[in-house]
Amino acid sequence: MTQLRCCIVMPARLEGDAILPVLDRIAESVTLPFECVVVVDDPEDPTIQVVAKKTDGDQRFRVVINEAVAGPAGAIKLGIARSSAPVLVVTMADGSDDPRAIDDLVRLVERGVVIAAASRYMAGGQQVGAPFLKSALSRLAGLSLWFFARVGTHDATNSFKAYDRGFLERVGIESDCGFEMGLELVAKARRFSLRVAEIPTIWLERSFGDSGFRLWKWIPKYLRWYFVAFTRSRTDPRSD
Repeated sequence: MTQLRCCIVMPARLEGDAILPVLDRIAESVTLPFECVVVVDDPEDPTIQVVAKKTDGDQRFRVVINEAVAGPAGAIKLGIARSSAPVLVVTMADGSDDPRAIDDLVRLVERGVVIAAASRYMAGGQQVGAPFLKSALSRLAGLSLWFFARVGTHDATNSFKAYDRGFLERVGIESDCGFEMGLELVAKARRFSLRVAEIPTIWLERSFGDSGFRLWKWIPKYLRWYFVAFTRSRTDPRSD
């Protein structure tokens, strides 16, 4: 039996048929042994039936219903908990992330970094079509953390990242609402002087539906972890 190398965790909300080409691109692009867990909050979400049809022909894909804390953070945490894979990759269901990066992200974690980030803002990366204010704030946060906090990535706020399971178990995930989890974990890695690496990616704004990103609602949560990234701890993360 082939050993599982990674689990791709994908929070989804009312994607319906639009998620199918996203799953197809993952199946075509990822060459490492993987499973993909799609997590939805609503048992009536039409996405469930679409993923179920995909599962009939490809057992690497499955859907999980999140009956605990609704929202992206709760969905991602549940997806991580439902897998035993040593590397966890978080990606979006709207097709904005390039799945061709997943193999390289996983291999970076296997080489010893605790986080491998797909970066829109390093050389070779690009962000296409994002709203101006959202893009400007994200770029400002990412580059200031890179230059001044030395977090190991130009793009700490991007959700598209791979994580070492042991790292996640040591530091825990406190985010409980939106997509700030990616920044939280980068901040914790820097706080405990753990290694973070990045590769360039091209991110495309979704061309359909609602992204679910609530800028003004989530800014305070992002700010909390932004400032944590500038702190340091000499204690083991398991006892901090």
